Amino acid sequence: MREQAQKRKKAYRWGHYAEFLAAFWLLMKGYRILARRYTARGGEIDLIIARGTLIAFVEVKARNEFDAALEAIDQIKTRRLGRAVEDWIFRYQPPHGHDFRGDAVIIVPWRFPRHIKDAFELPLD
Repeated sequence: MREQAQKRKKAYRWGHYAEFLAAFWLLMKGYRILARRYTARGGEIDLIIARGTLIAFVEVKARNEFDAALEAIDQIKTRRLGRAVEDWIFRYQPPHGHDFRGDAVIIVPWRFPRHIKDAFELPLD
């Protein structure tokens, strides 16, 4: 039991570190960080970033292999993200004319972070 708790704690820390790396990487690319770890009733958004009239909702995935990280963003995860995105839009009501996008940042050991634009479709009504 204790070993499982240690593994969970290690994974949690690795996730926080990956989100920090992703945020730093996106800042270097000219994005502004609007929110980190935004939590809504239906789900969580790792990062919310903006550049110009674009607002992107970013899922950060850290895995040992790139393909495994991409596969982790499945339909269920996308649906949860969509609920959190709808909550954020309702709560903060960005001005009209903004475009919304679902991005991903993949963190793999010993590689630069990879920012994938339009990695998933936002299920917005």
